[in-house]
Amino acid sequence: MVQFQQMSKFFGDHEALKNINLTFNEGETTVILGPSGSGKSTLLRCINLLERPEKGILAVGGQQVELSKPINQKNLLSIRQNTAMVFQSFNLFPHMKVLENVMEGPITVLKQDRNASQKKANRLLEKVGLSHKTDQYPSQLSGGQQQRVAIARALAMEPQFLLFDEPTSALDPELEGEVLKVLKDLAEEGKSMIIVTHNLNFAREVADRILFLEHGEIGYDGETEAFFAASDNERIRQFIQSMQFI
Repeated sequence: MVQFQQMSKFFGDHEALKNINLTFNEGETTVILGPSGSGKSTLLRCINLLERPEKGILAVGGQQVELSKPINQKNLLSIRQNTAMVFQSFNLFPHMKVLENVMEGPITVLKQDRNASQKKANRLLEKVGLSHKTDQYPSQLSGGQQQRVAIARALAMEPQFLLFDEPTSALDPELEGEVLKVLKDLAEEGKSMIIVTHNLNFAREVADRILFLEHGEIGYDGETEAFFAASDNERIRQFIQSMQFI
């Protein structure tokens, strides 16, 4: 479980997230939607403390921290080991081959045996359709392939929650489809995922739950089909209509 209680995040005098109270349950896919600047990515980055909120409480797994107080390195590492972030820019190690990219975290952070890590990496690369690319470098891959390696690398850390920040925004439609298929498969397996995306069709297909953010506040938190029906919410109807032309 990931939980925020009365969490607020500031950038200078600007309150980017306002008194957020949320619980993310394991085994669910939550998709975060909202207009540009609404706080979607900031919320996601607050989960693993890439952004540090100034107020509130964060609980991840069995670890709870009061965000207004200093967080020691042990607690920080515990939170981050329970989550794994996949960025829109891939963030692979350019000097390492694909297989080494997926193995690195389990070996250096989780202190896993090298042979076991290699077997797991091979299995995960097969899962994302890249078992034939193990000996290539990131620069030899397409953007979609790089993002699938990044997903395999995140899975290798065996986190409770997978966090995705606009994972296909840097890709053209054909390559986007490759990545979305992998995410759909993970959702069907019941992986715990929190995804920021601009792709409404994908959101409708995979999300167990939709969060709609605007001006740093939660405008909707509920079932996917009810969000897209939104017959009684003019703002959500406007948002859905505007996104259909993107």
